[in-house]
Amino acid sequence: MGKAARPPFCNVQRLDCREGMAELRANSISLVLTDPPYFTDGMDDKWDDARLRRRTCHNGAVGGLPAGMKFDRKQGRQLQEFLTPIAREWLRLLKPGGFVLCFSQSRLMHRTATALEDAGFEIRDVLAWRYEGQAKAFTQDHFVRRRRDLSSRERERIIAALGGRKTPQLKPQMELIVLGQAPRRGTFVENWLRHRTGLIDVSSPLVEPGSFPGTVIPVAKLRRAKERFGHMTAKPVPLLRHLIRIFSDANPRTIVLDPFAGSGSAGEAALLEGRGFRGFEINSTYARRANARLKEVSAQLSLTERA
Repeated sequence: MGKAARPPFCNVQRLDCREGMAELRANSISLVLTDPPYFTDGMDDKWDDARLRRRTCHNGAVGGLPAGMKFDRKQGRQLQEFLTPIAREWLRLLKPGGFVLCFSQSRLMHRTATALEDAGFEIRDVLAWRYEGQAKAFTQDHFVRRRRDLSSRERERIIAALGGRKTPQLKPQMELIVLGQAPRRGTFVENWLRHRTGLIDVSSPLVEPGSFPGTVIPVAKLRRAKERFGHMTAKPVPLLRHLIRIFSDANPRTIVLDPFAGSGSAGEAALLEGRGFRGFEINSTYARRANARLKEVSAQLSLTERA
């Protein structure tokens, strides 16, 4: 990357995105790439990382049940109510034809898509980040064995009748990403020439190079704590770079926005792909870590340029 390709800025503000985005100029963002709260098992707008870590076991169980099994119909409604006004801000900030890529929990994906659609986006597709997950389904045998109102013989009879059946969770192997697009102005060609948005670049995908990019994107899941920069739900930088490379223009004036920046993975990906970045993160610890991380990546890129 030459000096001319250096992004103009890349930072994360310690701020509620609803306040921060209100200060940004309309039509100033080329791509929104974000991983908002999923509104499952306490992962909502009142996210408390320390509390979630205390409740989460090594096998992904939260509060004694597998992650995602605390089913509550209110979760979907709350997610949609939370996201819809935020998505309206995304529509205001995006250039015509600009894309939003919004990660979503599988069983609430329809609420994410509805929030974007209600805000004025065209739902273009649903992508799947494919990884090899850990099985989280629970057998019911131990619950039956705890039944003191049943005889030992009756408990064993019930366990035999269950036949090892588990809670309804297949091994997770994907996370969905809703792809929305702001309405274009004019034709695809006219919109691109004016705003450099609305078309995708499939010439050099980072994942499975040499193949036409597909809706299923295989990228290994992060496993080591240091790879996560301390964040429970950090996404792999190669996955984010792949998405940024396809859905935004390779230009330092291209600005990628992540309203839920976490530990700054999207910012690092944007820097490595030669784009600018704006991020908001309400948690002061993560905002501090993210900016330290981005400063380090920027310094490494500067050294590479001078070499």
